[in-house]
Amino acid sequence: MTEGPQRARRGATTIEEVARAAGVSRQTVSNALNAAHRVRPETLERVRAAIRELGYQPDQSARSLRSGARRTLGYLVPVDDPLDPNPLMAGFLEALVDAAGAEGQRVLLFRPGPGSTDPVAAIDELVAARQVDGLVLADVLREDARIAHVAGLGVPFVSFGRTGPGEPQHWVDIANEAAMAEVVRHLAALGHRRIGYLGAAEELPWMAARRAGFLAEAGRLGLAASAVAVPGTGTGTGTVGVEGTARPASAVGTGRAVTDPEVPAPPSAVTAVRALLRGPDRPTAVAAGSDLLALDAYEAVRAEGLVVGPGGVAVTGFHDTPLCRHLYPALTSVRLPLREIAAALVGRLLGQVRGEGAPDAGWELPTELVVRGSSG
Repeated sequence: MTEGPQRARRGATTIEEVARAAGVSRQTVSNALNAAHRVRPETLERVRAAIRELGYQPDQSARSLRSGARRTLGYLVPVDDPLDPNPLMAGFLEALVDAAGAEGQRVLLFRPGPGSTDPVAAIDELVAARQVDGLVLADVLREDARIAHVAGLGVPFVSFGRTGPGEPQHWVDIANEAAMAEVVRHLAALGHRRIGYLGAAEELPWMAARRAGFLAEAGRLGLAASAVAVPGTGTGTGTVGVEGTARPASAVGTGRAVTDPEVPAPPSAVTAVRALLRGPDRPTAVAAGSDLLALDAYEAVRAEGLVVGPGGVAVTGFHDTPLCRHLYPALTSVRLPLREIAAALVGRLLGQVRGEGAPDAGWELPTELVVRGSSG
């Protein structure tokens, strides 16, 4: 009998009623909705409990008109192939949308229009239309034109991937070097003394950092380390995509890579790893700079009549995409903290939007090595 009237009342709940139920002022409720960082955690939880109990639904359009805020963040989406999609993109987008939603924000995906590859033009169009409060950029390269352009516009922004010296340090990134160093220590603890790295020939910052971390830790531990470079495998989307490799297959040394300019780069990752496995100092383990490159290592190992895992050649990947669990043996891989990355990006961006100032240093997050059967 009372169900209908209760529903009608819930739909008409006012901010004043929420304030009374939570035992706070109307302004405190407003702060909880629009600037939660200004409210003490225990008070914030009390207000949110009252909102849930009363079913209060703030008028988003009215809030936007009053504040001038769109409550929308723009994400410049990397170009991808729908028939061969980026294996990390879905996970990153899920984490980003979830983190934004927790702050009452939406995420608007955009990229250059048909026939265009100019991200700067796409950014200018979005900013001119006043559709977003700030921007999230990814796949940041050295001297990336997008960073300088957005900074010049004065638009709040953050980047997944670190910016260079002299540029705004609004970035969030993973500790690529430390992650690969952990892989090397894992392999050394299993008894491997000769190890190889498979990466991209392109000097992508994230791949360069992984290679550097691999070689530095191998050198510190006194391991014989080789690094294989494969052109064309670094065309993915950086910290949220498929990265590439580093140095030719002839680069064999102790803790360092040696480049021979007379030796042409191998035509494929599989061919490169096979050449490495046929060498006089065949590695007993191969660490790949991405999970997809690890698949090439699997194929190369088996093509040489060897097995992946204990008793054969250990293989590790990077990203811990879902395919890792479905391989045989399951692939040991470095897991990215996607939810923590997204939360850090959204938090840093909203800090700028709210006028709290821009961060003066980047934020590096640790990764997790997930050990499975491919490394023993």
